[in-house]
Amino acid sequence: MRYGMIVLDLDGTLTNRDKVITERTRRALMEAQKRGVKVVLASGRPTYGVVPLAEELELEHYGGYVLSFNGGIIMDCRTGKTIFQKKLPVESNRRIIELAHGERVSAVLTYEGAQIITDNQDCSYVKLESSINHLKIRQLEKLEEHVNFAVPKFIMTDDGDYLALVEARVKAALGRDFSVYRSEPFFLEILPRGIDKAQSLGQLLRALGMEREEMIACGDGYNDISMIRFAGLGVAMENAVLPVRKEADYVTLSNNDDGVAHVVEKFLLS
Repeated sequence: MRYGMIVLDLDGTLTNRDKVITERTRRALMEAQKRGVKVVLASGRPTYGVVPLAEELELEHYGGYVLSFNGGIIMDCRTGKTIFQKKLPVESNRRIIELAHGERVSAVLTYEGAQIITDNQDCSYVKLESSINHLKIRQLEKLEEHVNFAVPKFIMTDDGDYLALVEARVKAALGRDFSVYRSEPFFLEILPRGIDKAQSLGQLLRALGMEREEMIACGDGYNDISMIRFAGLGVAMENAVLPVRKEADYVTLSNNDDGVAHVVEKFLLS
């Protein structure tokens, strides 16, 4: 099988522990693009948090794509235009925020422009989201009154053991009209129904006239499971959570050992 697309999660996959792309991985991906392979960066991050890495890999030159908010938005890097977008219904915002308050999670957050807006700017997990995406934090006393516009997603944050309990209750409370899952043990994401990486990649493949068998997908976290199942070649990082490794067709080296470069060299450049 000749693969024509490689889809990469960012944190724990494309980037190492320092949140940077190593030189070996960058070189491998640049060579793959020169040979006509489409590179897609697929992340739970907001678009602002993905664009710097897309620029580093010159996706605008080679015609790559950014899939942000776990698939809520797809951007064509060559044109800078959004080719797919789905947001939460505005009328659900208050309900989700009040549900977070009822569960007494450490914080709930969403995004407004280039800012994170939250009810607790001192939460360590909110600060982590800010650091990863280089977004400023804005605390609002009455978040539920402020968010009167459509947003791609909300994130509830807390320790992983507690969020595991909250996840089941939130799923039951919101029902089938929402996608609810953890992108990290400490991040519980609430998105529109049907939004995950696999669903959005299906949209992109159809737009490009490609088949899923032509796609390699690499990831490490819970929100990568759908695309690893969906891809022609689903790849788990060595550092991936166990459910991801169980779903994968191939397990590569860790993100700190150039696992993505290993996949590119083995399946795209050999």
